[in-house]
Amino acid sequence: MEAVLWYVFTGTRGGPNRVRIVRALREQPRNANQLAEDLDLDYKTVRHHLDVLLENNILNRGGDGYGAIYLISDQATQHWETIEQISEQMG
Repeated sequence: MEAVLWYVFTGTRGGPNRVRIVRALREQPRNANQLAEDLDLDYKTVRHHLDVLLENNILNRGGDGYGAIYLISDQATQHWETIEQISEQMG
């Protein structure tokens, strides 16, 4: 899982926004629209990052469709120290 985290957060330009999304969801589960508003990001951008995070088992989705709520996965929670370490290195 640690290698996946490093890749998802540092392997592409979207890494900083993915860290912001994961941190926001750790504080409180939200849907894509709430994340877009709270983080001042475009809705489509948020949806893209959520899809990447879901595909890599960093997030879980509760429900379907527009109002689906996103939560941090148990795997990501177990490796939260790695996520924080990655975030610190990103500056």
